[in-house]
Amino acid sequence: MSKRTKIILGLLAPLVLLVVLGVAFGSEGQNTDYKPQNEFKLDPWISLKIGPLDMSINKAVLYLFLAAGLTTWAMTYIARRMAERPNRVQTAVETIFVFSRDNIAGGNMGTPMVRKWFPFVATLFLFILFSNLIGYLPLPTNSEETFDVFGVAVPSFAIYAATANISVPLALTLVVWFSYHIEGIRAKGPIGYLKSWVPAGVTGFAAGPIFVIEVISHFVRIISLSVRLFANILAGHLLILFMAGGLVTLLGIAALGIITVPLAVLFFIFEVVLIAGLQAFIFATLTAIYLGGAVAEDH
Repeated sequence: MSKRTKIILGLLAPLVLLVVLGVAFGSEGQNTDYKPQNEFKLDPWISLKIGPLDMSINKAVLYLFLAAGLTTWAMTYIARRMAERPNRVQTAVETIFVFSRDNIAGGNMGTPMVRKWFPFVATLFLFILFSNLIGYLPLPTNSEETFDVFGVAVPSFAIYAATANISVPLALTLVVWFSYHIEGIRAKGPIGYLKSWVPAGVTGFAAGPIFVIEVISHFVRIISLSVRLFANILAGHLLILFMAGGLVTLLGIAALGIITVPLAVLFFIFEVVLIAGLQAFIFATLTAIYLGGAVAEDH
């Protein structure tokens, strides 16, 4: 049997299995009442509105507090309990610390900038990492569906990530965006900073279009930096949601779970092991690059 034939059979086997399962077990019909997008709906737990500003407490706020708390604890708790023979937790934190200092910050900024901005970059990295990882822990946050515990209606368990809401990555991005512009202006002055947007050696008519392109690129960074984090985390959660049971519920074919559930487990492992850390690393690294580039002599 040729390699090509094996590949074709491997692709057709799941389709054939789906047809067989559909014929054997039938379908309950399409479920139009199930709304998978409601998993990302933010129902207010405590309504708090100040004029047009909505400060209501919801599950997104809970996840932000958890991520912020773990970020603070990871540094302060270990720092107060440093030992000559570190345990596994201290070793892991020290590894993250050195990686953030030498690779993320040190690899993209000069020494003076590293001393000044390393705490900020490392905090971003840890906060996004913890936020992403917490997003894969089932917590009782689904207030639309509850179960009874000694007469108390407890929200159902669900997974949700604060970074899967565009407002969180956008807020972090705006902090980064304003920070590196302010740092560039402090280092070179307003005029000098704007002049640095045009590469050295470019003069005459060509400098105008290049400056305009550079202006556009700085605004595009707001979109690219925030949407990259948001889209990756949201897409991962949607894949897990649909494979773990959303697709089965929508189509009404229970037997489909034989195929989709293992896929959901694979997606879950892939997201936790690779995507959660990778997106935190990319965001922190780009932050360091932008800060370093803002003060660099040769932009």
